[in-house]
Amino acid sequence: MTITLRAHHLLCVLTYSGKGYSPAFVTNFDSAVRRLQAGEALELVTGPDTLCAPLCAEEGDGAHCHGASVQQRDRRALRDLTPLLGALGSGSPLVLDAARVARLRSAFARDTIRSACTDCPWHAMCTHVAANDYVGAMLHQRLST
Repeated sequence: MTITLRAHHLLCVLTYSGKGYSPAFVTNFDSAVRRLQAGEALELVTGPDTLCAPLCAEEGDGAHCHGASVQQRDRRALRDLTPLLGALGSGSPLVLDAARVARLRSAFARDTIRSACTDCPWHAMCTHVAANDYVGAMLHQRLST
């Protein structure tokens, strides 16, 4: 099985600390992180993904997951991630091994892959997690191989 992630959610995974939009969202995000931790591949997609599922179920087509601003956030994230991960388009499989997570987190902490984070309501929390060497982040760098 593969986890689907929109590009900006790949950034969110780096600092995710068990907080989210609703209890269902948090439960779902926790599950996705455990699956990534176990070595399950992810696939970058455009539009709603595995993490969006609870919000889409609760809010339907009116969920912010469908909004133009979120799509713009995905485009920025993909642009920022491409130099680190190569050309990843929709349908590209990717496994988050320890080396890849370390590279992504280093770039995130240096603020070189965060143009998608502009105006995000979680920006301050993610900045705090990154500044504290990702202590409290649910995705550990010791990933299964």
